[in-house]
Amino acid sequence: MRILELPVVETEVPIRGSRRRWLIGVAAITGAAAIALAALYLTDGRVRGLLNSLLNRAAHRPPNEALIRWFSDPASREALATSFDAPCPGYPFLVPSSGLVGGLPWNAAYGPYNALNPHPGIDIFGQGSPGTVPVYAAYDGFLTREADWRSAVIIRHDDPLHPGETIWTYYTHMADLNGDHSYIVERFPPGTYDVPVRQGDLLGYQGLYNGGPSAPRIGLHVHFSIVRSDRSGHYRNEAVFGNTLDPTPYLGLSLNDPEGSQYPLRCLPPPDTS
Repeated sequence: MRILELPVVETEVPIRGSRRRWLIGVAAITGAAAIALAALYLTDGRVRGLLNSLLNRAAHRPPNEALIRWFSDPASREALATSFDAPCPGYPFLVPSSGLVGGLPWNAAYGPYNALNPHPGIDIFGQGSPGTVPVYAAYDGFLTREADWRSAVIIRHDDPLHPGETIWTYYTHMADLNGDHSYIVERFPPGTYDVPVRQGDLLGYQGLYNGGPSAPRIGLHVHFSIVRSDRSGHYRNEAVFGNTLDPTPYLGLSLNDPEGSQYPLRCLPPPDTS
């Protein structure tokens, strides 16, 4: 987002008396307005939608044309889909599912995401029916599925790019629209902790669950993100963007092109290790 820089106007006249009081009053009104606007943003969906739309325009983010084509023109999906049977050469993680890789962290111009509310991870929109598009483990690790998780699992890894550090990969939306039927494989029932998995192990299948039938519907997909650990080694809150990592150097895909990515996504050149 461009920040408008205003020229500094210098003056030799000190600010005194009524002018100082006027400036203090303006500052107070501006602060109160900002607090009220923030409160509306958090509580009123219509205001939030309008502000997000304005922010997307201010950030010069065009609509996600590929995503629009994916849902409006099914015949285009074959040309848009990204699919890999192995990690990109020189990169550690396997792309965990096949389909349109959308919802990119820095150019996700859809949904509630914009420059001030970036998307924490990627969405992979699959072609098929709910419960039929496989989702695989991106890397070796230890899988957890909390007791109340209907559609999600998380895997703990030794960070292959930063030895000695722990990271997590998070996979969600693997259930039907209502959350009544999970598409996670039976090997990982609710209440699973620290089960060893290998890269490429089947975790489940893409679904529609996004919190229930009253939540926004965004189509068949899996959400994938790389999550930081807290000081105790536990995973942080994935919904907070600052708790996630850029997946680009792990997957070897160009995920943050501000001008929009070309589809299907191709592997980046292997990193220079010299």
